[in-house]
Amino acid sequence: MKNVNKTNDKEKFRPVVGIDLGTTNSAVAYIRYGKPEIISSPNGKELIPSVVHVDTSGKIVVGKDAASALVAMPSRTIAAVKRKMGSSESIDIAGKKLLPHEISSLILKELKGYVDRVFGEGEKEAVITVPAYFTDEQRRETKLAGELAGFIVERIINEPTAAALAFGFEHIDENSHILVYDLGGGTFDVSVVEMMDGILEVKASTGNNYLGGEDFDWKLVDLFAEKMIAKHRVDPREDLRGRALLKEEAEKAKILLSTEESVRVSLPIVTVRENQPLGFEIVLHRKDFVQLIDEMLLETIDSVRNVLKEAKLRSADLDEILLVGGSTRIPRVAELISDFFQKEPRVDIHPEEAVVLGAAIQAGLKSGVLSKDGLIVTDVTPYSMGIAVLKEWQGLAIHPGGFHVIIPKNTTIPTTRSEMFCTSRAGQSAVSIEIFQGESEWAKKNHILGDFLLEGIPPNHAGAEEIEVVFRYNINGILEVTAKCVSTGEQMSVTVQDALVRNSQELYLESVNRLQEFLKKATSSDEEEWEGFQIMMQEMLQEEEEDDEYEDELTHDELREEAITLSERTKAMVGNYRGNERRQIKQMVSKLNKAILKDDFEELQTAIDKVTDKLIDLEM
Repeated sequence: MKNVNKTNDKEKFRPVVGIDLGTTNSAVAYIRYGKPEIISSPNGKELIPSVVHVDTSGKIVVGKDAASALVAMPSRTIAAVKRKMGSSESIDIAGKKLLPHEISSLILKELKGYVDRVFGEGEKEAVITVPAYFTDEQRRETKLAGELAGFIVERIINEPTAAALAFGFEHIDENSHILVYDLGGGTFDVSVVEMMDGILEVKASTGNNYLGGEDFDWKLVDLFAEKMIAKHRVDPREDLRGRALLKEEAEKAKILLSTEESVRVSLPIVTVRENQPLGFEIVLHRKDFVQLIDEMLLETIDSVRNVLKEAKLRSADLDEILLVGGSTRIPRVAELISDFFQKEPRVDIHPEEAVVLGAAIQAGLKSGVLSKDGLIVTDVTPYSMGIAVLKEWQGLAIHPGGFHVIIPKNTTIPTTRSEMFCTSRAGQSAVSIEIFQGESEWAKKNHILGDFLLEGIPPNHAGAEEIEVVFRYNINGILEVTAKCVSTGEQMSVTVQDALVRNSQELYLESVNRLQEFLKKATSSDEEEWEGFQIMMQEMLQEEEEDDEYEDELTHDELREEAITLSERTKAMVGNYRGNERRQIKQMVSKLNKAILKDDFEELQTAIDKVTDKLIDLEM
């Protein structure tokens, strides 16, 4: 890794951008003419799906086209990798294995391409957002993913803090208490923020790293699967492609139910048994969907109640409630928030864009571009941090493995805290300092951050030698722990988390090598999978955008392709019908196939119309 220090910062400008690396969608933004602006993808989209696909030629595809491949080629496509950040478990993709942060780096590399189009070649720095409740390890791997993508990453910012920044930037002269309710695709966070005289101070944060729109989707998947099990005695979730198809349909239904009271889900083919296609059909009402997810939504209200308690505020003390994250579009969310606060949440912020715009503002503050705006941001520690100690157990005995908090949760950062400890046994010449983060009174139930051994303590009576432990936690999320023997001055320090390099460069280099090998060898050995779903894939990849104009006139080749697709789909549906209807469908498919072979434009059009009309009649 090259040295990123500059001898003269003025000689070379280094752009700083803000990135929202989301579970469902990701985006990058920067400060342009004093305002945050999202950098669009080449096809003009400001948000791209956080999906990675490896096509059969070995090319890495990220974004919309990758999302289109989730159903057709699930073994070559990965989505929602953010939920796996911090895990050492490898993920299979195209017959290869990558770690979660390595797949995340491919998404960030795509975003870096957008940045390079704006700024040209040269170093780029990124401020990347994470859920407020991300652990140290998850934050560390997010930074590492950014470095692997080619960014310099010196700052991580919590997502609700970024959203509050986006709001505060437009209301810098207001003094208020704000609650940021952030329910995204994979995580939930809630923070209380105070705005006062241009200072944005986070008072408290809490959340759940495994609660979001993905969980709502899977609830629907289970409902659909139960419908098929009842009808066909087949569980489609056991089929990789069937599972992906149900997930895609569940997400579509969820989105529609935010604006519609009911939605009809009809999938003629989900999986196949004994060469027979199996599907299902259901009319899903919003109230049924709410019933499926209401328990999880009520959990978020419990978190709201807890964060207010930690911030020492009442619900009536809140001036504004901001709803952030795509899942807040679910009407039940606004309903619960309104009932709890007896106040309507703000509707003038974009739930999916607020975080990336706030990240861009933080980037602007860091680079100095916004230094004259007078906005100052302070954040808090998401977890308590401390060390393992001997602890009284049930009032009867001293037990090892107790957790002693040195920096409590929701302490404003940067901060330095120190406490005195002593040796526990006679003749002790060394102490082991084990560092944890979490809220349990027992260390083993918390998340270990690191450990080191302080040696050189003079042998003495138990309790005679004092050890001072100092925790320093800075604005970049860097925790430095120092232990010192008071009588001798002997001390040792360890940096638990630094901005670029953890214990060594080994993890970084291992990931670089693995990614290089992956990009070199991610070629196709499963042509059968591609051939079997080529028509489906083609249709998905050519799906028109909502704002595109529909063209009535089809070329001869396009009409023929449409006829082939319709023929394949209709043949697969034949098994769903019986008697006269089945015979009629077979006859029409036969005529359609003859028209395809004859390749006559008018006959093709007529045959397509007849098949389509018949299918519509059967559906009514």
